[in-house]
Amino acid sequence: MGQEKLIALGANLSSAIGSPAETLRAAIEALSASGERVLRVSRFFATPCFPAGAGPDYVNACIAASGEASAAELLARMHRIEHDFGREREQRWGSRSLDLDLLAHGQEIAPDAASQSQWRGLSLDEQKVSAPEELILPHPRMHERAFVLVPLCDIAPDWRHPLLGQTVRELCAALPQQARDEVKPL
Repeated sequence: MGQEKLIALGANLSSAIGSPAETLRAAIEALSASGERVLRVSRFFATPCFPAGAGPDYVNACIAASGEASAAELLARMHRIEHDFGREREQRWGSRSLDLDLLAHGQEIAPDAASQSQWRGLSLDEQKVSAPEELILPHPRMHERAFVLVPLCDIAPDWRHPLLGQTVRELCAALPQQARDEVKPL
């Protein structure tokens, strides 16, 4: 069956498929067709654009999936799907027709705990200009983002971050109430 994977989906521009919500639904189908078994799908949420003012608001969701693909193989599939849906990587944190982020691949830590912790500790200014050359797991920003944690609570509230030791529910509860309130079910 393979390890359970957690994937975040987001879009704030229409694609050839349609609206951001329609694009997310089609992307979930594409992930399934790529060999991943979709186990659970969160509700879809309207979320403010991050960083603020960078474009239209987003539609975000998360899925739990299972399959035999390694983290690197799954990431490559996800990038192909993004490309197929018109994603262009012109600007960090820019508007996009589809964004797929591998949040977790089981309890895998990649490339190692020290590197993951280094990326997790970057300041916001450093995050704006630095992107890792390699896959970092779990996703180094997931614990800071309500637009990830609120949907993730729908499908994996008890998943425990292998380095932080907290569950998704605990990570979400630690966010400011205002940030959680900005993530609204569609």
